[in-house]
Amino acid sequence: MGSNWTRTYFTHQDTMPKALAPPTFDPLMGFPNGRKERVMVATTQELRANNVPQQFRDYCAHFYIALEACRARNMPFVLRCNPEKDKLQQCIVDDWVMRMKEYERERRLLERKKRRSNSTQEAEAA
Repeated sequence: MGSNWTRTYFTHQDTMPKALAPPTFDPLMGFPNGRKERVMVATTQELRANNVPQQFRDYCAHFYIALEACRARNMPFVLRCNPEKDKLQQCIVDDWVMRMKEYERERRLLERKKRRSNSTQEAEAA
């Protein structure tokens, strides 16, 4: 955690992407056949109707809704809902991994852009 903070704000300010900023490069760059677009399975109306907390309103919300429905059906035997819980946890992990891959892609593209601009400046100076 501390090393990322140090790189972001002190040592590599120009090549570290901001965590909450939108991507600066074309999302399709490097994907000649395109990318699979992520879609929300649960609609806003479903989220409101099921009283889904704000922290769970993401791409895994449909798994959260299924888990809460299972818990309501099987109360007090909520251990019967372990498959739904496992699906939700796996979705959360997959979402986190995807976001980290996007962050790393952005960082590498920023470093590539810096390297290319430095090489062109050296070529012009020589």
